[in-house]
Amino acid sequence: MAARIDLTFDCADAQLLAAFWKTALGYVDEPPPAPFTTREEWLAQFDLPEDESVDDGAWLYDPDGVGPRLSILKVPEPKTAKNRLHIDIRVPGHGNPDERWARIKAESVRLVTAGGSVLAEDDGHHVVMADPEGDEFCVAAAPA
Repeated sequence: MAARIDLTFDCADAQLLAAFWKTALGYVDEPPPAPFTTREEWLAQFDLPEDESVDDGAWLYDPDGVGPRLSILKVPEPKTAKNRLHIDIRVPGHGNPDERWARIKAESVRLVTAGGSVLAEDDGHHVVMADPEGDEFCVAAAPA
């Protein structure tokens, strides 16, 4: 059996990134682990510094149960270099190359509206983008 993975983002603003990635991926907020009914209750079990709050983290999951869980955690240090790992968002890959490229472009426009930015385009293949905090990801067609 293959191992399941979670992905964790370090960030300056967890709620900003959570809103972006929920829009980008169709993810939703993950409920706190049982028996807790709120994230505040769950976090109360940890001895967190007084200046940390529930808004310093976000936990997202794919409601269809397919994609990895995302943890988005505020950290004090800023991003300093290119990601060593990035997410590829895949749009449907069927159709001719012009149709696929049109879907890739439409998705990148949607994600710019959500707060992302376009860094580069490889015409006909993929668009390199950044989330609101500069984390790189690509938009490309899914394999047919």
